[in-house]
Amino acid sequence: MPASFYRASVALLALMIAVPTPILAQETKVLPESHEQMQLSFAPLVKRTASAVVNVYAERMVERRSPIFDDPFFQQFFGQQMPNRTEKQSSLGSGVIVESKGIVVTNNHVIEGADDIKVALSDGREYPCDVVLKDDRVDLAVLKIKTGGDYPSLPIGNSDAVEVGDLVLAIGNPFGVGQTVTSGIVSALARNQVVKSEFGFFIQTDASINPGNSGGALMNMKGELIGINTAIFSRGGGSNGVGFAIPANLVKVFLAAADKGASSFERPFVGATFEPVTSEVAEALGLSTPRGALVIKIIPDSPAAKAGLKPGEVISAVDGVPVEHPDALSYRLTTAGLGKTVALKVLNNGTERSVEMTLSGAPETSPRDQRTIEGNNPFAGAVVANLSPRVADELHMSAEATGVVITDVKRGSPANRLGFAPRDVIVSLNGTPVASTKDFAAALQGDPGFWRVEIDRDGQRLRQFFR
Repeated sequence: MPASFYRASVALLALMIAVPTPILAQETKVLPESHEQMQLSFAPLVKRTASAVVNVYAERMVERRSPIFDDPFFQQFFGQQMPNRTEKQSSLGSGVIVESKGIVVTNNHVIEGADDIKVALSDGREYPCDVVLKDDRVDLAVLKIKTGGDYPSLPIGNSDAVEVGDLVLAIGNPFGVGQTVTSGIVSALARNQVVKSEFGFFIQTDASINPGNSGGALMNMKGELIGINTAIFSRGGGSNGVGFAIPANLVKVFLAAADKGASSFERPFVGATFEPVTSEVAEALGLSTPRGALVIKIIPDSPAAKAGLKPGEVISAVDGVPVEHPDALSYRLTTAGLGKTVALKVLNNGTERSVEMTLSGAPETSPRDQRTIEGNNPFAGAVVANLSPRVADELHMSAEATGVVITDVKRGSPANRLGFAPRDVIVSLNGTPVASTKDFAAALQGDPGFWRVEIDRDGQRLRQFFR
């Protein structure tokens, strides 16, 4: 073989090694190739972005009741109206300024129940904030700094472009020690069953995240926000290198709802229930891998029913993006947005088909007719409404629930003392089925002297008797 041909082959091979293969069409990622590159620092990136990450201080007033007041002896003389001690509680978290006019994104659990919220910038300036929008299901909140100004902000990136192995920085205020920057990589994507909430689609990272980091920034090497740090797996309260962040694409949808002045965050109503595809289910359905969302039930006249979905089918992708589990399906539909039409890849008995489904909010199929119950009866002080998919969604209940539901209970009322609570569905009263709030209010008129009540509480039927 001629030496010139050999040298040309070696040169071509070296060129192929030197030019990295693009993983995504829009972005090329490379490995360090020299000692000099290994000495590169994150400092310029941190200087450019860290000022957009703030500390969030939330204060709330809580009442503490002394156990001695529950003693029957004291209640005999003072009754139920006994003084409670009021004290102030403070919580600490982090937040990210995403718009220069002072719009801050943080976790809902950081500011939940707060009477007073402040943010502190990295230079020490503090400003009071108003809550624009919050939602405990996705654990996000949007704040607005009351004082106008041109604040440093962090651009929001495309979290769908994130890959396992990408370098990331986490910025927050762990343990209240002050703004702290940690580095790591993306450890996994689409993690679910991380926290006890309805949201289950997280970016996992090994960048150190600790208490106080909640609401802080998970950032890529472009200086873009790709996630809001939310949770950790820890037995001792410290970082074990397993942290989780809410993807930035969900943050975008949440911000859009806040910009429109929404009073609550509305997610698409599918009208179906799903379960994960286990290994046994995958084998029974002839699937090569146990992935996707298995359709269990379909609500008549719902978007799922109109799209032609059927129980036993598996949704494996949304707009060409694979879904790993039902939580991933919910995430993909939520980030697609209300009013959009999505293409679902559906598997059924070894065959594959594509169906389109238009996304809309949960409907109020029957007027809620909300009423506050008064009078001499066990439900006095309870607020009731007719169930519909919209009311069920607001109460975090199954969209299939029907009947009359308790939406609120006034503190200290007879209904409160008897243990009734929001989401209790009233099944029957004195042996008569309860179909609507109008019928329920009519059945409460008069004094039968003896009340027989049947309620459904989280799927369990409870029968109670009151005089």
